Amino acid sequence: MPTPPSADRPTAAVVKAADTLAEAARTGVPCPAVRSLLPDGDIAAAYDVQRLNVARTLEQRGSRVVGRKIGLTSPAVQRQLGVDQPDFGALLTDMAVPDGGTVPAGRLLQPKVEAEVALVLGADLPDTRITVADVLRAVDFALPALEIVDSRIDGWDITLVDTVADNASSGLFVLGTSPVPLTALDTRGVRMTLSRAGEQVSTGTGADCLGGPLNAAVWLASTLAAAGDPLRAGDVVLTGALGPMVAVNPGDAFEAHISGLGSVRVAFAAAEASTDAGSDVGSEVRPDTGSETGASSEGDRR
Repeated sequence: MPTPPSADRPTAAVVKAADTLAEAARTGVPCPAVRSLLPDGDIAAAYDVQRLNVARTLEQRGSRVVGRKIGLTSPAVQRQLGVDQPDFGALLTDMAVPDGGTVPAGRLLQPKVEAEVALVLGADLPDTRITVADVLRAVDFALPALEIVDSRIDGWDITLVDTVADNASSGLFVLGTSPVPLTALDTRGVRMTLSRAGEQVSTGTGADCLGGPLNAAVWLASTLAAAGDPLRAGDVVLTGALGPMVAVNPGDAFEAHISGLGSVRVAFAAAEASTDAGSDVGSEVRPDTGSETGASSEGDRR
């Protein structure tokens, strides 16, 4: 479990890892894995790296934290990385893409898309011992969501330390626009289909996300409260992938449908002949132009 942030200055190793990831994001050139820069298997140090780069982004770009994402909710991926729990990252205002929007070419390094249930809180969750009933009372509504994960690390060569340090491999996120109260939704029983250019490329159910999205939310709320940074009213929680993530090609357009929640869409601009390198978080996200091309490619859930 992550530890509360230290009152001391970040260690040299933490600063070096944070600088390496930040430079990859700035230049658009993926970096080697950062696990070798940190003490072996030190998850607390990895979260220190994450916090440092999030704080830098807040200061340099005038962004703000609007919620959290949960990763590693698939048992198969947990076994692959040798862990027995999920991880989390921060969601910032300039990571949000409007439903049906287009992500500019060059905005991300190695993007992949996955469909999720998003929860929007109407009340704080400050206690360290959280139950599903607490989450049900605190959630204002649910939305269909797409998370566009990304890795600053070359070839997605990641361990748990790498992905935690890299803000849980966060990139962008898209929320649907038709809120649904949890009283009208069986989050564990929802069925998801993700399509690219009309071709189904990923499927799953709510049960595929840590046994149910509410279980994931309970874990996150308890973990953040124990670290002294609890979930607050208004926060968005991306609860984790419902099916395998899919690699993105330039010009792709995706639509996810989640039963009981509706649909959410995003497109990716075609590659340009000459673009600035780098995944500038401040790049403009444009309304969808309807471009839908690209071949199918599936991967593991994040």
